[in-house]
Amino acid sequence: MSKVTVVGAGNVGATCANVIATREIADELVLLDIKEGVSEGKMLDMFQTATLMDFDTKLVGVTNDYAATANSDVVVITSGMPRKPGMTREELIGVNAGIVASVISNVLKYSPKAIIVMISNPMDTMTYLALKKTGLPKNQIFGMGGALDSSRFKCYLSKALNANSNEIDGMVIGGHGDTTMIPLVSKACYKGVPVSDFLSKEALDEVVASTMVGGATLTKLLGTSAWYAPGAAAAFVVESIVRDQKKMVPCCAYLEGEYGQKDICIGVPVVLGKNGVERVVELKLSDEEKALFAKSAEAVRKTNNILKEIKAL
Repeated sequence: MSKVTVVGAGNVGATCANVIATREIADELVLLDIKEGVSEGKMLDMFQTATLMDFDTKLVGVTNDYAATANSDVVVITSGMPRKPGMTREELIGVNAGIVASVISNVLKYSPKAIIVMISNPMDTMTYLALKKTGLPKNQIFGMGGALDSSRFKCYLSKALNANSNEIDGMVIGGHGDTTMIPLVSKACYKGVPVSDFLSKEALDEVVASTMVGGATLTKLLGTSAWYAPGAAAAFVVESIVRDQKKMVPCCAYLEGEYGQKDICIGVPVVLGKNGVERVVELKLSDEEKALFAKSAEAVRKTNNILKEIKAL
């Protein structure tokens, strides 16, 4: 029997829960939020689609009752607040660091062996905070970002190629941010054929640029952050763990010398299975890609340093 908990019943958390439920990824699914009635209401609404969508997942919605999450195999954490007008980045990190530390402490009280998937922003820094605060093994906590960024990369490649997106492969590494992510054009292919055989450098540059501002583009269009793709990306990651699929997925993982980096959580391809991050895959990068990765790591470290400045670590 598999059990998954999603903490945070906002758009991303609820969408993640909905995908997990309809795809029957877990036998039991718990949705938890601090706002009275929201999780209960969303889970009841979801349950009313069970006969329409033909799924049997047991759904539980609770308000701040971590006892209900006991013995979860995987916990997805979406908690945190978005940046408000006039709020500095440091203030946002301070607020979310407090929320994330509290949530993880409560989660581990009831599910000490759970694999924890971080979505809370800034994701690379919140993943690092979670790992350092808990002292858990590095395979047990990681961030989802690269799975989402890679799906956006493949979306823009399929549009440029006018091709079926399920026949396109591509990945994004580096930090989960507009200026820090690195879409790896050199590794992208269409049915095993390099995309550079089909698209000009200009077209590929446009795909890369669109991918990097993928989140910002949606925020501008919607007036709020996206949720369908982030929620589905989290569910995709959960499925690889619960079903021990050993999928290679770019995720924000802790590095100990891989890619020339240490003591940092940043996006790299990893193999996901029942033990969480089962191994980091080291790709052969070009000199240009190596330089971009080093620059991305530097930017992530700069944000991580804020944790020390505000004494969150």
